[in-house]
Amino acid sequence: MVARLIDEEPEQAYAYSRIALRLASRVAAVREAAGFAAYATQKYSEALAEFRAAKRMTGSVELWPVMADCERGLGRPERALAMAGEPEVQKLDKAGQVEMRLVAAGARRDMGQLDAAIVTLQSPELASNSVQSWTGRLRYAYADALLAAGREDEAREWFAKALEADKDGATDASDRLAELDGVEFVDAGAGHEDEEPVRDEDDADEDDDEDLRDEDRDDDFEDEDDEDSDDPEVLAAERASDVAEYYDEDDEEYEADLDPTDEIVVVDEGDKGRDTV
Repeated sequence: MVARLIDEEPEQAYAYSRIALRLASRVAAVREAAGFAAYATQKYSEALAEFRAAKRMTGSVELWPVMADCERGLGRPERALAMAGEPEVQKLDKAGQVEMRLVAAGARRDMGQLDAAIVTLQSPELASNSVQSWTGRLRYAYADALLAAGREDEAREWFAKALEADKDGATDASDRLAELDGVEFVDAGAGHEDEEPVRDEDDADEDDDEDLRDEDRDDDFEDEDDEDSDDPEVLAAERASDVAEYYDEDDEEYEADLDPTDEIVVVDEGDKGRDTV
């Protein structure tokens, strides 16, 4: 679960790793997974502790480069450089040694030693035409260091080489290369959201006719409302409704004043002598 989530949902992967630690803290694979989950969420102190525990349990040195990078994350690049010179590095496979070289170069840059970082990355692996899983990242790091040193032409060359080797899109070498070439990517849909559609004259005339028809219908409705307002039955019903809303049915005075035999009689304007019973 941690491995599936670590790239897309690192925080959730970290939460799962803490549960796994409570259940199986003596399993090396669990400690290693917890270390990578903490590393992905930049909790470098926790990550380093878990990696050290996994290393003690297995005796393997394969986590050495990422342990050194944790030291960088904790603001201790000098320790990362010291680890790059330890005997454990010689026990790493080729991929591990390249990873260690990348960490050491990053530590040099952290310390402001840009030229030293460039020299650190210069290696047989960098010059090789063979493409390995780590080739794109190595070339990218070298190009980025060259660009930081102001060597733009060389940086462009190595970004292009990084792009050739980066089959999985692990780096943004294509974007960096386009930026150096002055290419700007424009969103085709941007800038048109606020524009109003252009209408032809026929559409405008149809809209005007529809508005006039709506106005006529509104006038008819208003006339009907005026007629209803003069109807004595409507007026009497409205008065009865007002009385019902004014009094609370639970009010004793309300119950005392009303007689269930009372009725509302509509008064005709022409018949003034008739009373309500």
